[in-house]
Amino acid sequence: MDQGVTLMLVGMGTVFVFLSLLVIAMSVMAGIVKRAASVSGVTDEEIAAVTAAIARHRDRNS
Repeated sequence: MDQGVTLMLVGMGTVFVFLSLLVIAMSVMAGIVKRAASVSGVTDEEIAAVTAAIARHRDRNS
């Protein structure tokens, strides 16, 4: 019983640490992408055009 509880705590701790690192990494990457988009001078019209093109591509392939 003791070994089972220890194994459960180690497993849950491992998952918690991994998911925490994943959230941190995704937040850092989102910040980098936002900074790169603002520096590169992407306009709202360009973003709208890319979004429309992706939506049309998905509609065609479904």
